[in-house]
Amino acid sequence: MSIDLADPVTTAAGEAFLGVERSLTGRRWQATPADHRLAMAMSQRHGLPELVGRVLAGRGVALDQADAFLNPTLRELLPDPFHLKDMDLAVARLVGAIEGGETIGVFGDYDVDGATSAALLLRYFSAAGARVAVHIPDRMREGYGPNAPALLKLQSAGVGVVVTVDCGITAFEPLQAAAAAGLDIIVVDHHEAEAALPRALAVVNPNRLDETSPHGQLAAVGVAFLLVVAVHKALRDRDWYSGRAVPDLMQWLDIVALGTVCDVVPLVGVNRALVAQGLKVLAKRGNAGIAALADVAGVRERMDAFHLGYLLGPRVNAGGRVGQADLGVRLLTTDDAAEAARLAQTLDGYNKDRQTIEAAVLQDAMAQVESRPDDGLPLLLVAGEGWHPGVIGIIAGRLKERYNRPACVIAFDGAEGKGSGRSVPSLDLGSAIIAARQAGLLVRGGGHAMAAGFTVARDRLDAFRAFLGERLVAQMAGPLRPVLELDSALDAGGATLELVESLRLLGPFGSGNNEPRFAITAARVVAPRVVGTGHVSCSLAGRSGTRLKAIAFRAADSEMGQALLAADGTPMHLAGTLRIDNWQGNVKVQMFIEDAAPAG
Repeated sequence: MSIDLADPVTTAAGEAFLGVERSLTGRRWQATPADHRLAMAMSQRHGLPELVGRVLAGRGVALDQADAFLNPTLRELLPDPFHLKDMDLAVARLVGAIEGGETIGVFGDYDVDGATSAALLLRYFSAAGARVAVHIPDRMREGYGPNAPALLKLQSAGVGVVVTVDCGITAFEPLQAAAAAGLDIIVVDHHEAEAALPRALAVVNPNRLDETSPHGQLAAVGVAFLLVVAVHKALRDRDWYSGRAVPDLMQWLDIVALGTVCDVVPLVGVNRALVAQGLKVLAKRGNAGIAALADVAGVRERMDAFHLGYLLGPRVNAGGRVGQADLGVRLLTTDDAAEAARLAQTLDGYNKDRQTIEAAVLQDAMAQVESRPDDGLPLLLVAGEGWHPGVIGIIAGRLKERYNRPACVIAFDGAEGKGSGRSVPSLDLGSAIIAARQAGLLVRGGGHAMAAGFTVARDRLDAFRAFLGERLVAQMAGPLRPVLELDSALDAGGATLELVESLRLLGPFGSGNNEPRFAITAARVVAPRVVGTGHVSCSLAGRSGTRLKAIAFRAADSEMGQALLAADGTPMHLAGTLRIDNWQGNVKVQMFIEDAAPAG
């Protein structure tokens, strides 16, 4: 049973959905706008349930675009790689290196996007017959991005050309030093650029200020895939594969999908096609490392973007955060099942360590936020001595989600602190961080709209905080008001397996194509209890008596979690997403609760 959001009796223009002006997480509920007639037309033309047609219409998909949305293909959506500036220069140099027997260096980043980008290039260049040397910097000793000692070490090992992936666009001094030493650098990045570009043979980045590409939403691994496609075409045109096995580029789309999802770039356009096709490759379990990682994460069901983003990605990230930075690349490039299993177990252990460290830092960070007077700025900035730099990005994300403001978290060690920031959709944090660096308030810094990293001197912290706050205020069109958009409302009995299976047609879900979110109306909360590390588990009983399994992650100490625990038998409106739960082979629908409000 669903409530029709197009019914003006149910939702008047501007009216809070279900009358929820302020939920237990402080958000106003509103219905996702959707044209009811378009939704019906979608449903009839494509044989979809009415509710699925409504969600599709709410995504802004036109009737003639629905087929491409439901069936995204690379044939239709992958752009010509050579439309990107400097792609021709990069390809010419790399083809020359492969034909000349040179060793190609790959300098990556320690996060999932960097690891997948580096792994993709290593697999392709190796398959094409080239020698490859990979360097992933250690977060603690080297920090983010290219550094001159590491680049020169690659050169001393016989490397003549280095491709930097997911980094390099603001590495002016290291790349200048490398160029002065005679090393050719190709920057493959997607982070926001400045007017000046680093000294390099080629800078391939859809977010260069002088770039006209419409594909600025690509993750670094997506840009790297375009580079691979371009080099592959050039080698085929030069008959390089005569007498050699021709690599199948499609086999590595599982790696591309993993990096794209985990970098939280919008899953629209070519990104949507890369992930959709990558999930098909993933289902074949052809990559030994990804298969081993799925096994240690306990994934038994068909994987989708959720599994990549919340189960596999954090484990790959853990190596760079609190362990060994190169473990992710090693895992994704091994074909030895035993080695893959060993690496996956090691990463799983590092992930457990990360969770312990994260919990302690988060507690300190939240205490700072809640003890500080509200200064009216749309910014949370907290700092701690000795906080582990490997978890500050996660903490920034947690604070952003909890308080609905851009958040920056800084780990100080002596006179300098390493910082990481996460933003809300309406505010561009990356550009503000770049402006702060240009103003001399940061030692280094860069990023993109939703995430950024930086290094700040202790004595510039207050000036940096004020500058960043002012920059964000200037971007605001009005006060930040937390809103939760809902696609529809259901009784607990309407959350069926058939509905969830139908909704899967609209995937892959992620940034830019959120998983459909529903309100379960006036459900009685039954048998609430704390499970795991602060999760609240319960059942939701609908008007028909049907029960729906539900869980609210990391909610036990929040206002919402406390209300759920105290609401045994009390009717509430619950908002969240619906997923299939295969626990012990018992297939049921489970709701992931994101918000709640009293019913009535």
